Amino acid sequence: MKSILIAAVVGLVVSILLTPYLIKVFSRQGFGQEIRDDGPQTHLKKRGTPTMGGTAIIIAMWTGYLASVIVQMATGGAGPTASAWLLLYLTTGLGVVGMLDDYIKIRKQRSLGLNKRAKLIGQLFIAVSFAVLALQFRNVGGSTPASTHLSYARDLKFITFGAIGFVIFAILVIAAWSNAVNFTDGLDGLAAGSCVMVLGTYVFICYYQFRNACFNTELSGAALNGCYQVRDPLDIAVVAAAALGGCIGFLWWNAHPARIFMGDAGSLALGGLIAGLSILTRTELLTVVIAGLAVVEMLSVVVQILVYKTRRIRIFKMAPFHHHFEVGGWTETTVMVRFWLLAAMSAALGAALFYADWLSHTGG
Repeated sequence: MKSILIAAVVGLVVSILLTPYLIKVFSRQGFGQEIRDDGPQTHLKKRGTPTMGGTAIIIAMWTGYLASVIVQMATGGAGPTASAWLLLYLTTGLGVVGMLDDYIKIRKQRSLGLNKRAKLIGQLFIAVSFAVLALQFRNVGGSTPASTHLSYARDLKFITFGAIGFVIFAILVIAAWSNAVNFTDGLDGLAAGSCVMVLGTYVFICYYQFRNACFNTELSGAALNGCYQVRDPLDIAVVAAAALGGCIGFLWWNAHPARIFMGDAGSLALGGLIAGLSILTRTELLTVVIAGLAVVEMLSVVVQILVYKTRRIRIFKMAPFHHHFEVGGWTETTVMVRFWLLAAMSAALGAALFYADWLSHTGG
C-alpha cells in the first residue's frame, strides 16, 4: 500500500506543479488549440488555449512510478516488473502518437492533425508490439503479463484466442479505448475527471488482486479457490496510482474554464492505459462497465455516422454525446458535472461487479 500512496502523491505533485509551467511554455510557443467551426459556438472562445497538456500526465505517471520503485528497492523490495514496463510503454507510445497529432494541428492551424492513415499506422505499431511482448516474460510460476483467454473479472477458460488471435484482439481493444477516450475529451475536465474514476477503480482492483493472488502462500480454503492469476498486480496498481495522481493534478488546471487542454497526447495515452489495464488485469469485459461513459461517447459517434449514412438523418444534434446536450442549451459545466456523476456510477458498478465475482468464487 505504501508504494501505491507514494506513486499517487508524487504523480499529483509533479502534475499540479508542472502543468502551469507547460501552460507558459506552450503559450509562448503558440501551441494553441484549434476549434471546430461546426461545433458549439460557445467553444470558439477557447481557440488558442494551450494544448498537449497530456504531456504533464505522462511525465507525472513516469515520475510517480519510478519514485515508488526507488523507495521500494531502497527498503529491500523488488524492482520494476514486465507488466509495469509494458503498461508504461503502451501509454507513452500512444501519447507520442497523440503529440504528433497535436503538433500538426498547431503548425497547420487546423482542427485535424495526423491523417487517418498515419494515425492508424502509429496506433497499430504500438498495439502489435505491446500484444506480442505481453505474451512473453514468463515468471517462475509460468504466468505471462497477458492471457490468450477472453476475460471478465478473470479469464474465461472456455473462450481462447491463441497467440495470433490475441494480437488481433489486443489491437481492437487498444484502438477502441484510445479512440473512446479521445471522443470523451470534448469538454473542460470531462476526460480527465472520468479517467480519475476509472483509474481509482483499477487501483482498488489491482490491490485486491495482489492481496488475493494465487502466488500468495497465506491463502487457503475458499480464498485460494477464488485467487487471481495476474502476473504483477501490485506493480500495475502503482502505475495506475501514479497516472491517477497525474490526472487529478492536471484536472486542477483543466477544469472549467480550462487553462490548458490535454489534447490527443493525453486522450490517446489514457485510452491506451485503460486498454492496457484491462488486458494485464484480465478484466477486458468488465472494463466496458468501469469506463462506461467512454463507451457511450464512442457509440454515440458510431450510431450517428451509421444512421446518417443509411437514412440521412441525425439521431443526435451533434456527436459525441456530450455536444448533443450543449447544442440543446445545457451549459458546459452542467454537462460536465452530470457526466462525471455518470462516470462515477459506472466505475462504482464495475467495482461492485468485480467484488461480486470474488464472492461467487469463494462462496461468500
